[in-house]
Amino acid sequence: MTRKNGHGEHHEAKAHEGTSLKSAAEIAAAAPAHPELVVEILQKELDELRAQAAKAQENWDRLLRAQADMDNYRKRMVRERQELVKAANENLLLELLTPLGHFEMGLQSAQQQSADDPLRQGMEMILAQFQQFLKSHGVSEIQSLGQPFDPALHEAVAHQESDAPEGEVIQQLRKGYRLNDKLLRAATVIVSKGKPDAQS
Repeated sequence: MTRKNGHGEHHEAKAHEGTSLKSAAEIAAAAPAHPELVVEILQKELDELRAQAAKAQENWDRLLRAQADMDNYRKRMVRERQELVKAANENLLLELLTPLGHFEMGLQSAQQQSADDPLRQGMEMILAQFQQFLKSHGVSEIQSLGQPFDPALHEAVAHQESDAPEGEVIQQLRKGYRLNDKLLRAATVIVSKGKPDAQS
């Protein structure tokens, strides 16, 4: 607001020096003399508060996004680590099945000996421990002999005529195993073609 002094000169109201008014008491004291200045100051401070509030909201949104990204990253890392451990365990268990098969074949030879034979008894104990170890890790044997051929569980290497119904597993050459509900190794089998043709 502009006023004339005693010399007719114009000057800005000293109240403009109060644009830095900070307390409610100072604004109230200036209100009667300079209401338009008070409104200007209040509007200015209101605009500043709005800008600060918008900035605070922006920073808060950034913080929430950063926390969400970090949580997703942690979950992804845990999931990937679990998958790596699972894959490593699966490969280890799969590799153990080959020496287990060889051991079982050796035990079949030992079973021709007397039941009191210490070697046979020792091998049977070791096999029982081996089987318990696999079971504790979720590995179970697939029962194939006498079952219908299932390409999801069996690998057929031959078809032979037999008295068994067509499509039935009549011989198992290598055992198959599951790891929980997942196929670990398919069973190698021979499948029946059915009874021989009487005319042939």
